[in-house]
Amino acid sequence: MQAEMSDVMRSSPRRDDAALPPPPAGEGWGEGVSTRDNTQEKRALSRIASSDAIRPPPQAGEVKTARGQMSRMLRAPLLLALALAATPAHAFIAYVSNEKSNTVSVIDTDSWTVTKTIKVGQRPRGIDFTRDGKFVMVAVGDDDTIQVIDAKTQSVVDSLPSGPDPELFAQDAAGKILYVANENDNTVTVIDLEKRARLGDIQVGVEPEGMTISPDGKTLINTSETTNMAHFIDTSSRQIVANVLVDARPRFAEFKHDSSEVWVSSEIGGTVSVIDPKKHEVIGKVTFEIPGLRKEAIQPVGIGMTKDDKTAFVALGPANRIAVVDVASRKVTKYLLVGQRVWHMAFTPDEKYLLTTNGVSNDVSVIDVAAQKVIKTIQVGELPWGITIAP
Repeated sequence: MQAEMSDVMRSSPRRDDAALPPPPAGEGWGEGVSTRDNTQEKRALSRIASSDAIRPPPQAGEVKTARGQMSRMLRAPLLLALALAATPAHAFIAYVSNEKSNTVSVIDTDSWTVTKTIKVGQRPRGIDFTRDGKFVMVAVGDDDTIQVIDAKTQSVVDSLPSGPDPELFAQDAAGKILYVANENDNTVTVIDLEKRARLGDIQVGVEPEGMTISPDGKTLINTSETTNMAHFIDTSSRQIVANVLVDARPRFAEFKHDSSEVWVSSEIGGTVSVIDPKKHEVIGKVTFEIPGLRKEAIQPVGIGMTKDDKTAFVALGPANRIAVVDVASRKVTKYLLVGQRVWHMAFTPDEKYLLTTNGVSNDVSVIDVAAQKVIKTIQVGELPWGITIAP
C-alpha cells in the first residue's frame, strides 16, 4: 500500500446487549493522570550551585571577565534544562471505531482528549494502522469495504475491496498482504495492499470474525463464531491445514510473541482456550469468576498480551471488567472495573498504557499497565468497538 497509495489516494449495529446498569457504589472509574516532578530542572540548578561552591574567587582585574564567562557557561545548561523540562512527552495517537455513530474518534494520549472525529462508512468495527504508520484501515461492515484514513490529514482517502460485512483483519509483517474476515459469506478475503487488489478468498466456517497471524507470518488464524472453531491457514498455499474446536462463539485470537501458544476467546462459552499451534490442540483454558455476577454475564472478547508474554488482559464484555491473567499459570490475578460492555483494547507502543473500548457507556478506559489500575475515562462516539494506536 505504501508507495502507490501515497501517490494515488482518493478521497443498524448488532445489539448484542441491552444497556447495563452503572457499576455498584464504590466501584467508580478512575480519574486523572498522575504528573511527574520536574527533576531535570532541579538537577541542572543543583549542578550550577555546586559549581559556584567549588570555584575559587577571581583574581584582581579578572572579575568582569570571569563573571561574563561564568554567566555564559551557566546560562547554556540552564536554558537547555528548562527547554527539556518544557518539552512534553511524546504523545501517541489512538483511533477508535464507533459502530453506531459511523465515526472514528482520534485520541491524543498526552492530553487524553478526543482531538478529531472522522466520518466514515456504515458500521465501522475492525481498525488498524498500516505497518508504516501512514494510514489507518477501518472495516465498514454495512458498506462491504475497508476504508483508508490518511494519518497525516486524518481524512478518508481510499477504500480497499472486501467481501460482504468485513469485521476484523490481519496483515503480514511486511504490510503487503491483508486478510479480512467477511462475516456474511463465510470467507477470508486476501488483499494486495500495494496494488489495492483482491487476490482471492479462503472458505472458512460460519460467521468468521477473529483474525491473527503468527509472528513468523506462516500461519493465519481465523475464528468462526457459529462453527466454534479456530481455523489454521497456511499463508503460502492459502489452505486450511487444521480446524480446532473451541467453546461457543469464538470472537478473538492472539498469538504469544514467542509463537508457542494461540489464545482464543469464546464469548458464550465464557473461556479463553489455549492452543498449541504445532499440535493443533487445546492444551489449557482460562476461566473467570466474579463474585456477584452470573456466569452468563462474563463474556470474553478482546485479548492483549504484553511483549514479554507474562501478562494477558482479557475484555469480559457485559461484565464491565478487564481480567488480568498470569500467562504461565493461566490464572486470573485481578479484575479491573472499566466502562460498560468492554470490547477490544490496544497498548501504547511503550506499553505504559492499555486503552479499552466500552460499547454501551460510549467511552474508552485508560489502564496504567504497571500499576494495573484504571486512571482515566474518555468519552467517544456511540458504540466504540475497535481501537488502534500509531506505531
